[in-house]
Amino acid sequence: MKCLGRKLSAMVVLILMPVVLLAAEGHASGAAPEANMTHRMMMLVIQLGIILVVARIGNMLFEKMKMPGVLGELAAGILVGPFLLGGIAIPGFPHGIFPVFSPTFPVSPELYGLCSIASIVLLFMVGLETNIAMFIRYSLPGTLVGLGGVIASYLAGSLLGVVLLPKLMPGEFTMLSPACIFLGIMSTATSVGITARILSEKRKLDSPEGVTILAGAVIDDVLGIIMLAVGLGIISATHDGGGIQWGHIGVVAVKAVGIWLGATVIGLVASRRISGLLKYFKERSAIAIMALGFALILAGLFEEASLAMIIGAYVMGLSLSRTDISHVIQEHLHPVYHLLVPVFFTVMGMLVDVRILMDGRILMFGLIYTVLAVLAKIVGCGLPAMICNFNVRGALRIGVGMVPRGEVALIIAGIGLSAGLLSPEVFGVGVLMTLATTLAAPPLLVWQFASPRSGLRREVQQAVSEPIVYHFPTEETAELLTNKLKQAFEDEGFFVHNLDYETNLYQLMKDTVTIRFRRTGPDMIFDCEHAQRIFVSTAMFEVLAEFERTVSELRRPVNLNDMVRINRSATLPDLSSAGNSLATALNRYVMVPSLKASEKTAVIDELLAALNQAGLIDDPAMARADVLAREQSLSTGMHDGLAIPHARTTAVHRLVCAVGIKPSGIDFGAHDGRPSTIFVLTLSPRSGASPHLQFMATMTKCLDANGRQALMACRTVEQMRCVLTPGLLEGDSFSGK
Repeated sequence: MKCLGRKLSAMVVLILMPVVLLAAEGHASGAAPEANMTHRMMMLVIQLGIILVVARIGNMLFEKMKMPGVLGELAAGILVGPFLLGGIAIPGFPHGIFPVFSPTFPVSPELYGLCSIASIVLLFMVGLETNIAMFIRYSLPGTLVGLGGVIASYLAGSLLGVVLLPKLMPGEFTMLSPACIFLGIMSTATSVGITARILSEKRKLDSPEGVTILAGAVIDDVLGIIMLAVGLGIISATHDGGGIQWGHIGVVAVKAVGIWLGATVIGLVASRRISGLLKYFKERSAIAIMALGFALILAGLFEEASLAMIIGAYVMGLSLSRTDISHVIQEHLHPVYHLLVPVFFTVMGMLVDVRILMDGRILMFGLIYTVLAVLAKIVGCGLPAMICNFNVRGALRIGVGMVPRGEVALIIAGIGLSAGLLSPEVFGVGVLMTLATTLAAPPLLVWQFASPRSGLRREVQQAVSEPIVYHFPTEETAELLTNKLKQAFEDEGFFVHNLDYETNLYQLMKDTVTIRFRRTGPDMIFDCEHAQRIFVSTAMFEVLAEFERTVSELRRPVNLNDMVRINRSATLPDLSSAGNSLATALNRYVMVPSLKASEKTAVIDELLAALNQAGLIDDPAMARADVLAREQSLSTGMHDGLAIPHARTTAVHRLVCAVGIKPSGIDFGAHDGRPSTIFVLTLSPRSGASPHLQFMATMTKCLDANGRQALMACRTVEQMRCVLTPGLLEGDSFSGK
């Protein structure tokens, strides 16, 4: 960890050093740069670059400490933000790289604009990942959870203001005082983005608790915006000296709920038509970009209708989640997601002014406010959850998932501060509560979901279909047929997605048809509705028939001399890649200058024994079986006395090699019919990337006519190394770890 920290620190210094030097040269006079458009864009570019670097470093460090990476991004934003390191004057930046933009809002509009776009991308992707059937099933629990959390949180925050605000500042406070109203509204907000990020990382978005949390968080955000509108109406009427226009406030609330529900219903009903429209663009990346464009437009329209942009983005994602292009959009927007979402959480951290928390009174008030805010969500959301078939474990998961306030509470607090309705002290209390709940909720949520036990009192019965299982002789056969089957389904117009590379889980989607299958060793297991079973069987029959025709063709005698024309004088392509040079890798190669074996299998056994004696093989029997199985399919005896027996095997965890010489030669079944005298046995791990083919190509290039002649003259291990090493290091390197 210390080594990693030093490397990361050095990297940050190296990145920032040219920026500081160039800035110092550009403003050597010491005068503040003119705040024109060019300067603001220059600042935005530098700020964005720094944010991307520190967010990645913070994410890595927190994950190394077994904590959610999102916390590292938030912490990085606090550290480099305008209230700490970002506000320190350095050469060329007299006000710091992240200067406080205004007394009411610390970051620039440009940077906050990027943050807003990032929040839209985040919620759009969350909507795409939502299981719509599960969402509809748990919409009632989500609504009850959201309502319970809002009511309990608002009452706790507002009543606390009535009781404790007189101890913080002079004056009398009631439930209708602006400070008490804002304390209640800030407490109701739920940061769906932070919770969704943790649920997504833990693959719990589709769980009953995860879907209920998302539904409840959306309800919270909608109700929070409505309560903000209602609260501002009450404050405005109170300041104007008139009566509170409850009728007008009711119209605002009904309008907000109606727009949200109406857009959601229309989106779900029209999802097939939207999907069909997007498919006209055919190219998959174009489909994803157009879908994001629709999400941005709908988010803007929601903001224009006095609702939050993130709600519009979530509605668009939820609408497309039931279509066959949902995974296409997710796959092609992942780079955009990984670029922008860390910016969002880092900028959220920059909004926190930790200096204001140094006042003991504000700190104590903030701590009490935080504890009440946490308890209000856990109790207010947990009790309705227990009514809706969740047990205590499930209710706690839901309550903890609703705890983080995040960006929504900060935005509400910023509105109150900029409008002059909140004092800096109350704003500081709100910031502390937001910071504490945002930092505390992710590890608590991870802890709650650590247990695999169900959070339901009674398991919900789901339609269960008996899977279709196809068993093949070997894992390699199953892998080959998997690739052919995917191509066959794509030819039928299906979208094929790899849902999990580790478990080889695939999903096939076309319109309303969804088929999942996974490859487990030599088995292919299909999970689909009964109506699709005949279709799956037909597709598999056609693939097997095509495979049988291919195998029949390959059963004919193979003459590599007729199939391959090798220009031995041609230069092989550059095989370089990141990794150790062959000079280092040769330390785990075994040299046998004089083989004693007199036939093919004995040569393989002798080379394997040499590798085993050197401690380079974990399972000698498995290695032998895999090499001999490879030889049975097609001999590895090449031309001009060279043989390259090899195999991918679980008997090794990295690439190893043994090179042996038999001057008298033996029959190895070479393609040119001549005896083999030089043997290069290579073993590489079956799973994970290893330079298997790269190494064999490099070795073949090295052992040209001159290389073979020089190697055959060797009598000692040192002589063999002297021959092989210079030839293998002529510009070629590979990853041999």
